[in-house]
Amino acid sequence: MKSSKIQFFLDEIQGKLNPFSDLKSEIKPEKGWVNAIRISIKMSLRQLGERLHITPQGVRDLEKREKEGAITINTLKEVGRVLDMDLVYGFISRHNSLEDMIDERAREIAEEVVLSTRQNIQLDSSIKAENDIKKAIQRKTYEIASKMPSNLWD
Repeated sequence: MKSSKIQFFLDEIQGKLNPFSDLKSEIKPEKGWVNAIRISIKMSLRQLGERLHITPQGVRDLEKREKEGAITINTLKEVGRVLDMDLVYGFISRHNSLEDMIDERAREIAEEVVLSTRQNIQLDSSIKAENDIKKAIQRKTYEIASKMPSNLWD
């Protein structure tokens, strides 16, 4: 079983990630958020540039960098500030939870360990042996996920 300290930290971080999960289906605008917001509020390149103390071409370059994924978080924060908005960012898990992510990785490792052990020891290929392997993988998965060894993500 995970230590209460680790479990507390996992639960705390999961709680902070949960609100972002609703955003999984949201797609950023084709030309980026800065461009979409600027256009939607009818703000010109010049007007945004004046607020950011850059030229209209600088704004165009900034929008291009955002579209390409080459913009910095600090730049986005500054754009948000001058637009009277806050930048919010976070990660959206491809799993249901951090625990599921850990369990999946633990299962991958457990399968490697159990199956390599199986190859070293000649096992009967009967259904019973197959069930034993599944149980061994489940036990090893639980053990790895509970202990969260330092090599979990190697």
